[in-house]
Amino acid sequence: MFENLTDRLEKSFKLIKGQGKITEINISETMKDVRKALLDADVSYKIAKSFCDEVKQKALGQDVLKAVRPEQMIVKIVHDELAALMGSEHSEINIKGHPGIVLVSGLQGSGKTTFCGKLALNCKSKRSQRVLLVAGDVYRPAAIDQLKVLADQIEVPVYTEEGVKDPVAIARRGIDFAKKEGYSLVIIDTAGRLAVDEQMMDEIAAIKKAVNPTETLFVVDAMTGQDAVETAKAFNDRLDFDGVVLTKMDGDTRGGAALSIKAVVGKPIKFISSGEKLEALDIFYPARIADRILGMGDVVSFVEKAQEQFDEEEARKLHKKLAHDQFTITDFYQQIQQIKKMGNIKDLASMIPGMGKMLKDVDIDNSSFKSIEAIIQSMTVQERDNPTIINGSRRKRIAAGSGTSIEEVNRLLKQFEQTRKMMKTVAGGPAAKLMKKKRR
Repeated sequence: MFENLTDRLEKSFKLIKGQGKITEINISETMKDVRKALLDADVSYKIAKSFCDEVKQKALGQDVLKAVRPEQMIVKIVHDELAALMGSEHSEINIKGHPGIVLVSGLQGSGKTTFCGKLALNCKSKRSQRVLLVAGDVYRPAAIDQLKVLADQIEVPVYTEEGVKDPVAIARRGIDFAKKEGYSLVIIDTAGRLAVDEQMMDEIAAIKKAVNPTETLFVVDAMTGQDAVETAKAFNDRLDFDGVVLTKMDGDTRGGAALSIKAVVGKPIKFISSGEKLEALDIFYPARIADRILGMGDVVSFVEKAQEQFDEEEARKLHKKLAHDQFTITDFYQQIQQIKKMGNIKDLASMIPGMGKMLKDVDIDNSSFKSIEAIIQSMTVQERDNPTIINGSRRKRIAAGSGTSIEEVNRLLKQFEQTRKMMKTVAGGPAAKLMKKKRR
């Protein structure tokens, strides 16, 4: 997410690096390059121009402190303006009520049903809600089955009415059922629809009127870029939803939708979703996203994810090992098991300042874990504890035992060394300090 934009902005800021002060000439040159970077990220010309004009105006009116270099001041202003563009503060979902009712809308294929499962898990595990899912997509083949499969995974019930083709009636009776059975939250999945389809838009409007939801969310595929923004606007004009959910953020997305939706539609992004795992749902924090875009990482989110998975006693032991440079391949293997639960490793790396770049060309992703695990399991205890003894003949044996090649074994050993250095840096860095502070 935002990787290309991050690289482009870093190059833009270099234009002013080494300058003694901010001038009309050097800020204009820098902002021209920033505008190109935003346009390449699929931000509309109007928003990109307005953004750059605002940054330029604030930069020229800024009293630059002697202790702060011009490029540092520009980065700070750009950061604040990016956060403001995306909404400044994060916006909470309204799930209060007896029960709270969330109506989920969007285009076909945007990931609505999967999002319903993710939101149900999030509200059940983190907000202690008793959740009921309502299957309101009566048109797409297997939509109800898909929702049931997701619901089974997270042990949440689904209200369905086999053979009924009236989603308004299903939604209304689903709410009645929830009240009767004492559910605290109802999440209603609906069919995908186009904004130009009057009949389908009338239907979603009728569902909203019938159930009077506490929260109406619009789910959109982030990979559609500016089209996502225009679609959101068309839906909002008709539905007046409360917030946006950006899905498929792990795809080849340039980030334009995230940067533009709030400015164009006037409604906040509330969640971002990536991958098929039901745990892969994050609250949208504008300032944290601005941090990531500018290569500053997102230590707070990293710590929050880590705290959900890591045992405190194990974390203390690991910290002690890292401090004494005793991190072994066995520890590496255990960390892989924990990281697999946290999400995509490249996304996690981008949350730690500087780590995204360090791992940018390192070929570690979730799909490569199987071969890594097989290689480690083919090592002896002595080899895991002291990888420096793994010579040519040992590498050959490990490769044969794991069904991999010697090149893959060599790559893993190199990756282990890089990860060991990274973990040592993290252990003494801001994430560790913040983790310690949060435990207190």
